[in-house]
Amino acid sequence: MNDLSLDSLLSPEGRALLDEVHGTAPAEELAVATRLRREHPAELVSAALTQARLRERAAAKFGAEDARRMFFTPNGVEQSTRTTVAAHRAERLRALGVTSVADLCCGIGGDAIALARAGIRVLAVDRDPLTAAVARENAEALGLSALIEVREADVTRVDVSAYDAVFVDPARRGGRGRIFDPEAYSPPLSWAVATALKAPHAALKVAPGIPHEAVPAEAEAEWISDGGDVKEAVLWFGTRPGLVRATLLPGPRELLGRGLPDPAVRPLGRYLYEPDGAAIRAHLVAEVAEELDGGLIDGTIAYVTSDERRDSPYATAYEITDHLPFNVKKLKALLREREVGVLTVKKRGSAVEPEELRRKVLPKPHGPYAVTVFLTRVAGAPTMLLGHPV
Repeated sequence: MNDLSLDSLLSPEGRALLDEVHGTAPAEELAVATRLRREHPAELVSAALTQARLRERAAAKFGAEDARRMFFTPNGVEQSTRTTVAAHRAERLRALGVTSVADLCCGIGGDAIALARAGIRVLAVDRDPLTAAVARENAEALGLSALIEVREADVTRVDVSAYDAVFVDPARRGGRGRIFDPEAYSPPLSWAVATALKAPHAALKVAPGIPHEAVPAEAEAEWISDGGDVKEAVLWFGTRPGLVRATLLPGPRELLGRGLPDPAVRPLGRYLYEPDGAAIRAHLVAEVAEELDGGLIDGTIAYVTSDERRDSPYATAYEITDHLPFNVKKLKALLREREVGVLTVKKRGSAVEPEELRRKVLPKPHGPYAVTVFLTRVAGAPTMLLGHPV
């Protein structure tokens, strides 16, 4: 999408077309486009169908109702924050007493929308003209323009002194894909930290793989998962410096770091626990293991084991039925013998790709039973663990 296509979609003709193509299945697009081009400009029809596809993709992040009213760019859908995560962050800021936020690198406005819905006044800034225009239109479409001011500007030149808090979401993708070096973010993490330290409160969104040594001493570090998938990390300023937190959504459920030593390695028990990814990224496996009264199966593997079943929101429990040395032929024969038709493969500490193993050991799924196979190490030895969630 470009500026001209956005303008055309905002026209009465464009809005009517968007309503008409809503819900068009991919297989129907060619026929629908051919029919509509008899009465509308081809460029407008193409823009409407493209926007309809983007709205379908965005529904997973924003919900179907909001997504149908909003406008998107391909990068905006890919890089925007999921609504549940943005709402969690907005609620944290509201609870801190924040009433105004400078949202720098606002993208299409996902975080600004969540902040405004929490009653917070927002200055949303992006240097890209189209992105800023989309953010402005989204605020209008959702009835939030009274709380959201959108400004097209270089974020490094924006005066944020009048705001209670700063939120920065630097670009972490380049021409070659994801950027892993925080100093290669746009703007760099060092600039974002310097800006954060000037405000009473701040939140910096960073990649969940950020090295712990890159977290400034003045910051609290929070890793967030939603439905079991790790979504992002946030560096908080003006809260509790040095604290490490894993937040699980929905909930939220929060696991706080207490500086525990690494858990002891112990023999494999009846139960295996897979800690939530946010707890693993936050290096809080020791806190999970203490809650489960368990130990590690290997000193380098983030699987916890115990003989007794315990419930925890921070880990998924599996009952282990088989403990075998890694052997593809033996696994294939065992699955056939047990009439396994559904195979879930998980790995930690193994070079074997789950899909590759699944094709080898269960080329033609049949049978009524389901099994989970863990490819891992137990006390240093390559191992297969078979079991099922409990």
